[in-house]
Amino acid sequence: MKAVKTKKILKKIVSWSGLFFFVLAAYMLYHQLSKYSMSDIKSSLLSIPPHNLLWACLASFGGYVALSSYDYLALRYIKRKLAAWKWIFAGFIGFSVSNNAGHAIVSGGTIRYRLYTRWRFRGIDIVKMVTFSGFTYLIACFFLIIVGYMLTPNHAFGGGSVSKFTTEVVTLLSVLGLIVYFGASFFYKKPIVIKDVEFDIPSPKMALAQMTIGAADIVMDSFVLYFTLIPFVDVPFGTFMGVFIIAKVLGVFSQVPGGLGVFEGLFLYIIPGEHNQAVLFGVLIAYRIIYYLLPLVLSGIVLVSYESYLKYVRKQRLEKLKIFNSAKIKQVVTEE
Repeated sequence: MKAVKTKKILKKIVSWSGLFFFVLAAYMLYHQLSKYSMSDIKSSLLSIPPHNLLWACLASFGGYVALSSYDYLALRYIKRKLAAWKWIFAGFIGFSVSNNAGHAIVSGGTIRYRLYTRWRFRGIDIVKMVTFSGFTYLIACFFLIIVGYMLTPNHAFGGGSVSKFTTEVVTLLSVLGLIVYFGASFFYKKPIVIKDVEFDIPSPKMALAQMTIGAADIVMDSFVLYFTLIPFVDVPFGTFMGVFIIAKVLGVFSQVPGGLGVFEGLFLYIIPGEHNQAVLFGVLIAYRIIYYLLPLVLSGIVLVSYESYLKYVRKQRLEKLKIFNSAKIKQVVTEE
C-alpha cells in the first residue's frame, strides 16, 4: 500500500515538474533578452525587411513541424497510434520548452510525461519515446557536424591550433557514431535492456528517417537566421550553413540553455569577412525572438488553454455525475 502511494506521489511530481520546466524556460528566455534594451530589440527588428521577417517566421514554423515529427517517429518506434493533433501538440510544447530551458530529455521529457499519461500511455512507453527522440537528435547532430566541417571555411579552425584538432576529433567521433548506429540497425537484432526497460534497435529505414527528420529540423532552424542575416551580410549559403551547424551543435552540447553565448560567440568568430558586430548582434537578437520567444509564448497560450479546457470538462463531468446520482437516489426513494 505504501509503495503504491509513493508511486502516485512520484508520478505527480514528474507530471507537475513539466510545468516547472515551462516556467524555467520562460525565465531563461527573459534572462537572455533582458540583457538588451527595448530600443535595441526594436531597432534590430525594424532594420530587417518585412518580407525577410516573414520568411524567417515561416522557416521557424517549418522547424517546429520537423521537431514535432520526432514524436511521430517515436510513436512508430513503440508501435502506438495517436491522433495527429496530439503528437504535434506534445512535440511543439515539449521542444519550445526544451529549446529554452536546455537539458531536453529532462525538461521536454517531463512535459511529454504530463501529456502522454493523460492519453493513457504507460510510463515505460514514454521513457522509450523520449530516449528514441534523444537518439534522433544525436545522429542528426553526427550527420550535420560532418556536413558542417566540410562546408565551414578553413580559417575557422585556426590551422594547426587546438581548436582545429578538437573539431577534427569531434568530426571523426561523429563519423564513428553514425557507423556504429547504422551498423547496429543492420546487424544487431537483439533488444538492449536497461533497468528492466527493453529497447529495440531501430531498423535501417527508421534510422535513416531519424537522421533525415533531425537534419530537416536543424536546416529549417538555420533558415530563420539566414533570412534575417542576408540583408546585411553577403555570404554564400553553403558557407553560412557550415558556420551555423558547427555553432548550433556545439551550443547544444554545451548544455547552456538555448546555447546562449556559446552559439553567438562561435557564430561571430567563425563567420568569414569583416562585418559590423552591432548589426550581427541585432540579427542574432531577431533570430532568438523568432525561433525561441514566439514559439514559447504561443505554446504557453496553447498549454494554458488546454489545461483550462481539461479542468472545465472535468468539472462538467462531476456535475453530471452529481445530477445522475441525485436522480438515482430520488428514484430509489420513490420506489420504496
